[in-house]
Amino acid sequence: MGGMSDRPSPLADPHIAFDVSEGRRDIVVLGSTGSIGTQAIDLVLRNPDRFRVTALAASGGRVALLAEQAHRLKVAAVAVAREDVVEELRTALKALYGSEPLPELLAGPDAATQLAASPCHTVLNGITGSIGLAPTLAALEAGRTLALANKESLIVGGPLVKALAKPGQIIPVDSEHAALFQALAAGTRADVRKLVVTASGGPFRGRTRAQLAHVTREDALAHPTWAMGPVITVNSATLVNKGLEVIEAHLLYDIPFDRIEVVVHPQSYVHSMVEFTDGSTLAQATPPDMGGPIAIGIGWPERVPDAAPAFDWSKASTWEFFPLDTEAFPSVGLARHVGELGGTAPAVFNAANEECVEAFLDGRLPFNGIMDTVTAVVAEHGVPAAGTSLTVPDVLEAETWARARARELAAKATAEARA
Repeated sequence: MGGMSDRPSPLADPHIAFDVSEGRRDIVVLGSTGSIGTQAIDLVLRNPDRFRVTALAASGGRVALLAEQAHRLKVAAVAVAREDVVEELRTALKALYGSEPLPELLAGPDAATQLAASPCHTVLNGITGSIGLAPTLAALEAGRTLALANKESLIVGGPLVKALAKPGQIIPVDSEHAALFQALAAGTRADVRKLVVTASGGPFRGRTRAQLAHVTREDALAHPTWAMGPVITVNSATLVNKGLEVIEAHLLYDIPFDRIEVVVHPQSYVHSMVEFTDGSTLAQATPPDMGGPIAIGIGWPERVPDAAPAFDWSKASTWEFFPLDTEAFPSVGLARHVGELGGTAPAVFNAANEECVEAFLDGRLPFNGIMDTVTAVVAEHGVPAAGTSLTVPDVLEAETWARARARELAAKATAEARA
């Protein structure tokens, strides 16, 4: 089946026909010990007739869990980014496997990228951060279906990813983009008026910029509806995650930025919506749970029964929607700006933010200082080279500069605050 209208097919196209006759799917899970990875493995273990995990990759911060996952899933290979934990991992594997043969062990910064190109049906990229770009490119180049939870791959390397991806090769795992993906199946591209991306508002919804000046690390990590890793949770508190999702939606579905809207929906029941030209809006809704988006990512076009909880429609509930406070949360507007600039601008935005979030979590930067610093770095970077000529070295060079400059500005802000 074709894409939507005469424009190029979006990377994640629900209209693409899939071969569903292959039986059980072999899955490679990157970021297996993180939030997405652990939930994906739980889904696989509950559906052994549908899925089999053949390889795992993780950073190396949770060695015991990685070894346990490998043993339970009987994978062929395990990759770890940190070479300093290889012996600890080998020891943990030997303790579990006993006399059984150990899986192949890969280590180093390129280990996940090697696994991403290994034989399988689907690669689930659940790595956090722009380090996920290389595995994304490797999976696409190898012809694998890519279940993409690593939004930074698209943010920092959009043109590179789009150049490699075949129509329908990328299935989004973010709850918002999985929702758009499903809703878009109801119409053609010509029917779409706008995409509406929902935001919970994070833990600071309703606060002014002045009220955000002294919030703490603990405050920012107390998300009201989602349980996520610390970086993603802080990104939700600043709404940087929503800015990244706007860029991602533009790249995935080829919808102009001025037709992608963000609304605040505190309950996190509606994960996103598509408004069509006839005035109708389709919303995809489930209780806050990543099981559904993960199941769409690794199982599409088939649905996995009981992948996520359903609503009890016999109980009364209230669903609210509010406009975004752009003064308190300028991140979405800045993300639109860098997205429209293209080239290395999104990579600079993302890298500077990652550095600033780390500084905030370490107590070296106040909450408002995150976006103040990112804004300053983006402004210094200026207008980048055209996105069509983007290369991986371009991205790496821009990221290196942005991280260094963000650290410098964060240190300067801290020194001035203590003076």
